[in-house]
Amino acid sequence: MNEWSEFFNGHAPVYMDNVFTGNTEAEVEFLLDELKLAPGSAILDLGCGTGRHSVALAQRGYRMTGVDISSGMLAEARKAAAQAGVEVELIQADVAQFTPDRQFDAAICLCEGAFCLLGAGDDPVDRDLGILRAICQALKPGAKLILTTLNGYRHARQHSQDDVEQGAFDPLTATERSVMEWDAPEGKRSVTLRERGYVPTELRLMCRCAGLEVEHLGGGTAGNWGHRQLDLDEFEIMLIAHKPAAG
Repeated sequence: MNEWSEFFNGHAPVYMDNVFTGNTEAEVEFLLDELKLAPGSAILDLGCGTGRHSVALAQRGYRMTGVDISSGMLAEARKAAAQAGVEVELIQADVAQFTPDRQFDAAICLCEGAFCLLGAGDDPVDRDLGILRAICQALKPGAKLILTTLNGYRHARQHSQDDVEQGAFDPLTATERSVMEWDAPEGKRSVTLRERGYVPTELRLMCRCAGLEVEHLGGGTAGNWGHRQLDLDEFEIMLIAHKPAAG
């Protein structure tokens, strides 16, 4: 089992207690304003988690497909969809290995649901580049991607040389290593996790390699979305890109 799957399976029952989940409605309004899609359009939600964006968008009439590695998070998403009285197609898969079987009118990958989360053996470039290529394949020509990921500037500024020597931060791959704990029925559980931070120039180059054209890069921390400059110490970067139109 992937380390992130193990963690999110344990975290799923309390995920919606996180403070940032209170921004869902405002985030969905931002997505709709940015995507400008008519109800009935098909949107792919990669790393959908408990389905908080997918369910809210389905309530507004969009055809949602959510993909997540965690069976626990998907179980919560099914509950949320049932309670809201909407249908959301939910697929359990590692987004890095996901092969779309059709094309969508837009894709979202938000709040570190998939992008930048590394398994123990994952290459810190190849994995996320594979996700961007899968997204490009999944999009119709002209369709948009909205993605948020960890801010690599913040990673570098908050860590010391001691962190490097102790293995908590690798400056060559911009990856953090941390131990996460949670309460399970059988007692305390813990797992060591790796996260990858990015700077905007990397994201622009990776999109180019994946076949996507970048429209916007800037600040994207939950609760403060919008077309604005990136703060060096903020948590997340927002990327907005599109698949070029055919021809």
